[in-house]
Amino acid sequence: MKAVWKNTTIAESDNTVPLEGNQYFPPDSVNMEYLSDGSTEYTCPWKGESKYYDVAVGGEKIENSAWAYPEPKTAAENIKGHVAFDLSKGIEIIQ
Repeated sequence: MKAVWKNTTIAESDNTVPLEGNQYFPPDSVNMEYLSDGSTEYTCPWKGESKYYDVAVGGEKIENSAWAYPEPKTAAENIKGHVAFDLSKGIEIIQ
């Protein structure tokens, strides 16, 4: 799977974790040069506290368009540090 925006691959892995309609990419499969700290704060009742990222490619940025759970609750331990992307903001997941 690939996460792509502006014809740029932001993440690529054969080991994503599907969860709640999202694909969570392992941390080592995400090109962090395209991500920077976002401003959204959110705590999921069963996954825990999330960390949001802005995605920037070629001088354009979409705010708070990726997220991860750095220290998830036990029920979501399988997505620890994995990154998911907000498809409603134009990022595509390609198989």
